[in-house]
Amino acid sequence: MYPENLYYSQDHEWLKVEGEEVVLGITDFAQKQLGDIIYVDLPAAGKSVEAHQTIATVESVKSVSDVYSPVAGEVVQVNQALVQTPEIVNRDPHGQGWILRLKIKDKSELSKLMKAADYEQFLEGQEH
Repeated sequence: MYPENLYYSQDHEWLKVEGEEVVLGITDFAQKQLGDIIYVDLPAAGKSVEAHQTIATVESVKSVSDVYSPVAGEVVQVNQALVQTPEIVNRDPHGQGWILRLKIKDKSELSKLMKAADYEQFLEGQEH
């Protein structure tokens, strides 16, 4: 269910490493908890962010939720498709529903994140 090539945070974000950059989104678990997503507030390209800092917000019919950056870096691109069709996050959270790309400051921060099997185990603890 959760792609093996991604890293996962306890805040339910995922990261995909592509060279010196990472693609960031929210997990399938997170989008299911939120329900129908109606708006994604994206940061500006060039914005610097520290690990665990709010980088975006996702608004659903139920609530508004912060998206945290699991690593420090600089926003290099945002997913403009989400401006017109934020529900892409519901349909394809680990693919076309990506939120932004960061130029990662320190790749060693990735070692603090979970791989798919660890994240799935973490989720089992969340559901009880």
